[in-house]
Amino acid sequence: MGYTVKFWGVRGSIACASPQHVTYGGNTSCLELTLGSNTLIFDAGTGLRFLGQNLIKRGKTQATLMLTHTHWDHINGFPFFTPAFNPAFTLQVLAGHLGGAEGAIRSILARQMDNPTFPVPLETMRSNMQFLDFKAGETLHPFEDVVVKTVPLRHPNEATGYRVEYGGKAVCYVTDTEHLPGQPDANVLKLIQGADLVIYDSTYTDDEFPARVGWGHSTWQEGIRLCRAAEVKQLAIFHHDPDHDDTFMSALEAEAHQTWDGAIVARDGMEITLI
Repeated sequence: MGYTVKFWGVRGSIACASPQHVTYGGNTSCLELTLGSNTLIFDAGTGLRFLGQNLIKRGKTQATLMLTHTHWDHINGFPFFTPAFNPAFTLQVLAGHLGGAEGAIRSILARQMDNPTFPVPLETMRSNMQFLDFKAGETLHPFEDVVVKTVPLRHPNEATGYRVEYGGKAVCYVTDTEHLPGQPDANVLKLIQGADLVIYDSTYTDDEFPARVGWGHSTWQEGIRLCRAAEVKQLAIFHHDPDHDDTFMSALEAEAHQTWDGAIVARDGMEITLI
């Protein structure tokens, strides 16, 4: 009945492979939630490649992938997800930011893998793939005893926030969203109320934010403010700016923990067990 969260990619915008991005990681957004025997994946950034290899080693034969949106850093690992090429693997792909139009998410993923930008078309993925478009705001039931609540987020081209309830615990994934200073986002507050863990878009600091208004991202300080207001147990600072190297992130981590002891900084490979 275990409920665990593993971070396979925590970086935003573009993957960072450098000696200055080792401690916190350089892969773009990808999470794995283990809900009993079920596997729920959030986002298909470059971390998805490593997750796919791990699923094969563990003998997994099915998974459900939920996307926040389809900006490149959240889908560019999809063509390298090895289980999707295995006819014995079942993969369901869901997205809620495209208005619910049938076939929308499949079309976008197929275009990413089309000439002249990629040489291997989607059709070569021989797994049992199913694509589902829903509207952000709907409640989903991907597995028995698992409830996923969704809300629209404030981001260019739209994005979806998720709350996953299982075994009496709740984890929220709220990334690629921009706050309005002094105006807590009512959608986000409702979604995260009383959650055990909130993974939040902390791309910038409050000092950096004014120069980046309209870019669609938030700050770790706003994440703490929201989590405190919603009585959340723990915040995972996530979607790190590629310019924030290990030295920067180490100082940020110390300041965040001093500000609120419920705050942690997500790293590639970090695993959190809830039950």
